[in-house]
Amino acid sequence: MYPSRILRAYHGEKPNITGFDIRKFAHSAGEPRYDPWERAEAWRYKGQFSRWNRFKGAFPGLGIATVAFVIYLGYEQLFLKDEHHGDGHGEGHH
Repeated sequence: MYPSRILRAYHGEKPNITGFDIRKFAHSAGEPRYDPWERAEAWRYKGQFSRWNRFKGAFPGLGIATVAFVIYLGYEQLFLKDEHHGDGHGEGHH
């Protein structure tokens, strides 16, 4: 913490020479009744920019790649079995 803040807290706030108090202004303004930018920002959450569509587009090709990998694993298990697997390495095998 800066020494000037400590001294200011000890002596109180500096008087405002203009008489304008931002805290009173913010309190009197309150919450806005409507958001003037609501209509301009609505496109960010609809259509192709919805949460689901953004997630779906995050991993393009993941579904096709998963299916292709599963097909390859099935092909490998059925057709590419090693005939010598489990026999052990005897003298006849080099």
